[in-house]
This record gives sequence, C-alpha cells and structure tokens, in this order.
Amino acid sequence: MADNIEKTRYTDEELQEFKQVILDKLAHAQANLELLKSNIMVDESDPTFKVMEEGANTLSKEEASQRAQRQQQFINKLQAALVRIEKGTYGICRITGKLIPKGRLLAVPHATTSVEGKEIEQQRKLRP
Repeated sequence: MADNIEKTRYTDEELQEFKQVILDKLAHAQANLELLKSNIMVDESDPTFKVMEEGANTLSKEEASQRAQRQQQFINKLQAALVRIEKGTYGICRITGKLIPKGRLLAVPHATTSVEGKEIEQQRKLRP
C-alpha cells in the first residue's frame, strides 16, 4: 500500500544532493560571469586596443555584456533554488503542486515547474 502513496517532497538527503549540484553550477556560473566581466573591462590604454576597429570592439563588448546579463540571471535562479531548498519547497511544481521528477531537477536544478506544469503554462499563454 505504501508504494501507491505519491511523494510530496524530497528527503533531506535528496535535497542535500540537489544543493550540491546547485552549488557546483553556481561556482561555475560565477567564474564564467567574472570572465565575461573581465572581457568587458578592456584596458583602453592597451596598444592592442588602439589597433582594434572601434565598431568591432563595441559589438564585442555588447555581446559580452548580454552574455554577462544572462549569466547573472542564471546565477539569480540558482540562488533562488537554494532558498527553496532551505524553505523546504524545492522540487515542487509551482503550477501543479506535484513533485518535479528528479531527472529534470538534476538537468535543470533551478526548475520551478514540471514538464506537465510547463505545458499547462504554455496552454494558458495561448488562450485569448
């Protein structure tokens, strides 16, 4: 009978496993963000800067800036996932209220919806 009961939350051990995955991804994302920021902050007194074409340099800085913004958003989502772990709400779909499958959370640890929840959300957006 106990096998038929649907799980409503992950165990503390599972939450610790997810936390470690998130912390690893967070460290990697923060290192990438620092690298992107250093690429944006080019020393304009550097002789190689003067050789570069101004338009190409501006475009390169814009692209790096956009990538840095996306990286910062990813970091924010990972940090929010850590907060959900601490609150005990991590892994619960915000649309269906059901547990998000472990495989999805390992692949996308900042996910707040299950695939089913995502589909429901998309359906709602399509309705007039």
